Amino acid sequence: MATAALGSLGEDFVAQWAEAQGWFILERRWHCRWGELDIIMAQRSPNPLPNAAQWSLVAFVEIKTRSSGNWDENGALAITPHKQAKLWRAAELFLSAHPALAELPCRFDVALVIGKRLRGEIDLAEIDGTTVAIASGYKLNLQEYIPGAFGQ
Repeated sequence: MATAALGSLGEDFVAQWAEAQGWFILERRWHCRWGELDIIMAQRSPNPLPNAAQWSLVAFVEIKTRSSGNWDENGALAITPHKQAKLWRAAELFLSAHPALAELPCRFDVALVIGKRLRGEIDLAEIDGTTVAIASGYKLNLQEYIPGAFGQ
């Protein structure tokens, strides 16, 4: 499977995981001149008051999906200061296009996903449903989710 296709599987997996955690996906693969924001999601306000914002937090999620046995610590080393600056600029452009969201607290999260090609039988005892999924012949594992990984 091509690297881009595995990356798309990882993004789909993290989006489903985030929704199961109560997040609302605002955008996926949002593009601008600075690059792409993989997922932009919002957390609902627990008890929104009348005329108050329905969201309490916006998270920009960078997802790195790697095959097992990778060389860059499951994608963590790919999030360099240069990459962080590009994500920051892209987030600023997104927020300028959505001023109501710009008023909310924002953070940058990182999701590190491992994709392992399946061969033969699947041991369902390993599958826990919240951090592991099977898709297109791959077992996807949310290795680590880092809220507020950078940019604070």
